Amino acid sequence: MKTIKQLGSFGIALLTLTTVFACNTNDKKKPIELIAQATETIEPNEPKETNTVQIALLLDTSNSMDGLINQAKSQLWDIVNEFSYAKCGNDTRPNLQIALYQYGNDNLSANEGYIQQVLGFSSDLDEISEKLFSLTTNGGEEYCGKVLQTSLHQLPWNKNPDLLRMIFIAGNEPFTQGRYNYRTALANANEKDVVVNTIFCGNYELGINTDWKNGASLTGGEYMAIDHNKKVVHINTPYDDIIIKLNSRLNTTYVSYGSMGKSKIIAQEVQDSNALEMEEAVAVKRAVSKSSRLYNNKKWDLVDAYDDAEFEISSVENDELPEELQGKNEKEIKKYVDDKKSEREEIQKEIQEYNKKRLAYISAHQKDEKSGELENAMIKAIKKQAKTKDYSWE
Repeated sequence: MKTIKQLGSFGIALLTLTTVFACNTNDKKKPIELIAQATETIEPNEPKETNTVQIALLLDTSNSMDGLINQAKSQLWDIVNEFSYAKCGNDTRPNLQIALYQYGNDNLSANEGYIQQVLGFSSDLDEISEKLFSLTTNGGEEYCGKVLQTSLHQLPWNKNPDLLRMIFIAGNEPFTQGRYNYRTALANANEKDVVVNTIFCGNYELGINTDWKNGASLTGGEYMAIDHNKKVVHINTPYDDIIIKLNSRLNTTYVSYGSMGKSKIIAQEVQDSNALEMEEAVAVKRAVSKSSRLYNNKKWDLVDAYDDAEFEISSVENDELPEELQGKNEKEIKKYVDDKKSEREEIQKEIQEYNKKRLAYISAHQKDEKSGELENAMIKAIKKQAKTKDYSWE
């Protein structure tokens, strides 16, 4: 049975403390004072911010950037897997939202500055993968200042000072291109407490000379230079096939519902295929991501939805259920969902255990330097800046 879902005003205040104050553990006020403050300033029906890290990825998709896009496609799962270990100072786990922009592509509107929001902030990992795989390159003008300002203006950045907000912009043309002054955009980023990190695709010194380093320093961000054409070297392990087979079993535990259920089941399989087509190791990393807390599909999967305190199975119409559950009573549906949940948890646990062995194998056989890769640059910056918000890694 689920617990009672309606909280009294005191319960709302306690919940507020775990969301509004996020990772901040430095407030010296007594708990009772914080509760009083919360009940005075936040109405019961006012939406509360969850502990969510927001990252906007701005990618140059001009002709020369095929290597960058391929790195982003293959290394998304490394970033997600690393972030799954993030922990707040109060021992809670942050959620992750990723937004995606492309710029510098002739296929985009000149009136919009050759800029497109490919995806607004999303926690849907399948959707993020789908949008990355939709990117193609074509020559153009790369306006860094314009795309920065556009992302700052369009995206719904949270306002809680304890939450981490970051932009990663990657490209290989001068940071000063375009009519919009990048310094103005960075001033706006500072107003919103958004840290801008710059990734120059090319020689480190050239990036400095073309203002990429300055673009990062004005918001306290990191400047990085990578070899975007460097081939990502994946080490195959004895555990890869096992994890891929477990992933196939994992997919059978998803119980679609609602208007988007069937299409999302298909999308899940398509993104599995996309990862596998790149390389078997990429498919393994995606499978590991799917076994983590960050892969949550409560909007279309009954198993994830049932874990949400706000969700009631009785709210789902019979024709919105999968065929195997149509005509079943609520008790039968709950039993089916509980069985799938138990099966999923066991499979996810197995994947995590085999992944530990896989990582140990990779560590023992790793020879190539990873400093030129997008994923390594991003993870270093994320960890460094997360410390300022009281995040840590296990």
